[in-house]
Amino acid sequence: MARIGVEETLTDVKEALMEMGHEVITLRNSDDAAYCDCCVISGQDKDVMGMSTTSIAGSVINAQGHTADAITQMVNDKLQ
Repeated sequence: MARIGVEETLTDVKEALMEMGHEVITLRNSDDAAYCDCCVISGQDKDVMGMSTTSIAGSVINAQGHTADAITQMVNDKLQ
């Protein structure tokens, strides 16, 4: 499956993605996102992880206001 970067605070999203068979990487800095197919951010911080430029080629999904189920569906949609 895909390699998904997920912010540290989104533990329910991490667990749901791992159950689906994805490799989940905890995003602590911009280097963690470098080789991810998709990243999920909390949306709480405008400049997530101190990044002002995009460091991944994949999609970035803002989890703010969404359930873990909705986010996993968005991830799967982006990966198809």
